Amino acid sequence: MLVEEKYSKEHLSALFDKYIKKLRITPDWDIKLEFVEDKTWRKTGDFKIDCNDKKAILLINIGNPKQENLEEVIVHELMHIKMYPLDQVTESLITSHFEEGTPAWNFAYNQFFNALEQTVEELSKCFLLEFGDDKDLSFGRCSKMKSFNELYDGLNNIE
Repeated sequence: MLVEEKYSKEHLSALFDKYIKKLRITPDWDIKLEFVEDKTWRKTGDFKIDCNDKKAILLINIGNPKQENLEEVIVHELMHIKMYPLDQVTESLITSHFEEGTPAWNFAYNQFFNALEQTVEELSKCFLLEFGDDKDLSFGRCSKMKSFNELYDGLNNIE
């Protein structure tokens, strides 16, 4: 079943309402859901945020999603909002201690964002498996990656 057939705007809105309550994002935050129908937009989900005013807009790509499970994407993006204060503190620590563009800054910044993304994804999977209507995880991004053996094709044997 295609993503478009599986998720109507109404269904996605209902899932959004469900998870902003389960994750206790509202009433503390003012948050709304917007649909992106631009076929050239490269992400499946993203958000715009004003941390000082506690307002956010969750963007979901319904024109050309890269993931099959949009419920998973909603949970993932909302987890980013839950983690946003920690995200900002850590990013500020990195930028205040390392000069941007240096190897040290690049290392710290990349390690932090990789760890953040892995943590958000793991929390999202746990939450989805507990509360999700669609518990099937998306493998869209993974299916386009090279296999383990393909990564080594063409390398010279060191023996």
